[in-house]
Amino acid sequence: MILDRFRVTDQVAVVTGAGRGIGADVVISARTEQQLRQVAAQIEAAGRRAVVVPADLADLDAVSSLASAAVEAFGRLDLVVNNVGGTMPRPFLSTSPRFLEEAFHFNVSTAHALTRAAVPHMLEHGGGSVVSISSAMGRTQGRGFVAYGTAKAALAHFTRLAATDLAPRIRVNAVAVGSVATSALDVVLTDDAVRGAMEGATPLGRIGHPEDIAAAVVYLCSPAAGYVTGKILEVDGGLDRPNLDLGIPDL
Repeated sequence: MILDRFRVTDQVAVVTGAGRGIGADVVISARTEQQLRQVAAQIEAAGRRAVVVPADLADLDAVSSLASAAVEAFGRLDLVVNNVGGTMPRPFLSTSPRFLEEAFHFNVSTAHALTRAAVPHMLEHGGGSVVSISSAMGRTQGRGFVAYGTAKAALAHFTRLAATDLAPRIRVNAVAVGSVATSALDVVLTDDAVRGAMEGATPLGRIGHPEDIAAAVVYLCSPAAGYVTGKILEVDGGLDRPNLDLGIPDL
């Protein structure tokens, strides 16, 4: 049956930034151990195994080590989900070159470090799939997002280039997300007026759910997407412009 192609049963995944917010056994890593333990309990309740690795994922050595941690725990590595990332918005003149470099490091260098470490292990078992979390801000324009948007645009093109380098045995794709109801947006989503404005500016009329993104990731990881690589899947409610105006005035 076609639904069987969406299963990733008996595969092994590493998911970064997994403390908030796939049928595989999974190594999950983020900074906060308590959040990771909660996620691990949900994974284990679903009948799969989870290994918790608290780490500062801005440390590229720590990120790279997750690949070997998966092999040590489960004997193989098939899937990588580069979910860690994010950068706070800032006005242009408050965005220093160092802040821009930090955004690139946290969103792109971390993805490259883990993917590079994972590739040899994936090849041992025939191949694998890499999915990175990009953003609608990587292709749209809005004030305050020069660091975040530039980094996510770079991550999207990294995806295309890595897919070419690693074909045909490893598929590399990304999900460009819109506004999703996670803790990162709590400060605006708890304001009814701001939330209403964001919903009104989104063609589908709502803020995304984490499950919307999870479903796209599972698809791209699974055999259902076996003929898909180098693509950016837009899961953003139909946005063609930002739905959050930060109110940054003209210079």
